[in-house]
Amino acid sequence: MVSRLFALVARRAALGVGVLALLVVSPSYVRAQAPAASVEKAAPVVNLNTASAADLENLPGVGAKMAERIVEYRQKNGPFKKIEDLMNVKGIGEKNFLKLKARLTVGAPKAS
Repeated sequence: MVSRLFALVARRAALGVGVLALLVVSPSYVRAQAPAASVEKAAPVVNLNTASAADLENLPGVGAKMAERIVEYRQKNGPFKKIEDLMNVKGIGEKNFLKLKARLTVGAPKAS
């Protein structure tokens, strides 16, 4: 059966129709790989009201300057009431916000 599939691929390639890519995997290989996929860790959630600049830098697309702007905004305006308030920080538009949204939360700031 495998040789028939390879013959079909070779024939299609020779005719210029395109290449049919097939991956033949044994069931035991699939079972062996399945647990690794379920072990993946979810990306950590960052609380905008308690995160340090270093914590914020771990977010995708947030560098040192952006992290500092977020902290400065929080200090000047008080705690974020909702994650969407992050778009009020210079440099965080809707596009960047949507990339970060799943990794953000707000809550009461830590008591001093």
